[in-house]
Amino acid sequence: MSTQTAPVRRITAPQIAKMKGGRPIVSLTSYHAHTAAIVDEHADFILVGDSLGMVMHGMESTVGVSLDLMIMHGQAVVRGTRRALVVVDLPFGSYEENPGVAFRNAARVMKETGCGAVKLEGGRRMAETIRFLTERGIPVMAHIGLTPQSWNVMGGFRTQGRDEDTWHLHEEDARAVTEAGAFAVVLEGMVEPLAARITPQIAIPTIGIGASASCDGQILVLEDMLGLNPHPPKFVKVYGNLGDGIADAVRRYADDVKSRAFPSEDQLYR
Repeated sequence: MSTQTAPVRRITAPQIAKMKGGRPIVSLTSYHAHTAAIVDEHADFILVGDSLGMVMHGMESTVGVSLDLMIMHGQAVVRGTRRALVVVDLPFGSYEENPGVAFRNAARVMKETGCGAVKLEGGRRMAETIRFLTERGIPVMAHIGLTPQSWNVMGGFRTQGRDEDTWHLHEEDARAVTEAGAFAVVLEGMVEPLAARITPQIAIPTIGIGASASCDGQILVLEDMLGLNPHPPKFVKVYGNLGDGIADAVRRYADDVKSRAFPSEDQLYR
């Protein structure tokens, strides 16, 4: 009798779409293989976000992130995972020009990383591009509300929807990306009542980040919730203090080096 276990099958974009209105969707960002392997056991999808420019590379914003950089980190995350859907951000300048350019770059991302979907920012203005990609076999996660790639136009990272008179614009964005074929949409930096209002209006899952607990799922930047960012966004609940732990370990290591407090050769090799 065979004892082989069934192979683990990756979650797909259509499976995420079917989770609308069901149990909350769990997601985190990851940028490298070893953290992705840890997150993989618990997350429905893992986002290789262009936030890696700030988190991993010390950039001021996500605007300077290149397509090659996204592909390199996307490859690492796919290698480190077995079950979660991996979604890779299309970086600034790689999709806005026209749908053809967006398809060329999105197809390259999917071919070279092995990811299962891409994410792009923008509502009504990107609906044509989302439709173009999905009709050609590329699953798209949309992103509306606070869109970090537009921070120069927005004047910084500002909460969206503070003025109730603007709510209809965000609602129109949500409907537009849904009708264009996106399988899910991230609602970022959006006042809670607006995000809670949008969620039941559309047929695809809403993924909140600094939005509403009423969204169909939630996502956080892994380094923020682990305490590696000394100044996390106000909406982040910090679940660990790895920053302090790493600092303490490095200090103790430095003390050992300075005092030559290492195992002797016979202890190392016996």
